[in-house]
Amino acid sequence: MSLLANVLGFSLFGLAARFGQLGIQKRNLFTNPGGHLLAMGVFGYGGYWAYKWDIRAAELLAAKRAQITERRQKQIEQSAAAEGSE
Repeated sequence: MSLLANVLGFSLFGLAARFGQLGIQKRNLFTNPGGHLLAMGVFGYGGYWAYKWDIRAAELLAAKRAQITERRQKQIEQSAAAEGSE
């Protein structure tokens, strides 16, 4: 998922949450657009953070998989060398 799609999706969720909040309070939905923008900005920043975390987590997982593969190869080579010496 792209960064723009992630931020926009979270922002729209923030707008929906704001509308839901005002709907529960039975207030007019369009009286304070600044509140809507604030909610969209906060949730959009959450989407940006989630995107960055997803990228970082993928990098960490790739590095860990490479370490595990390297360790397995060393174990295979050691067991093959131990069988060959016997």
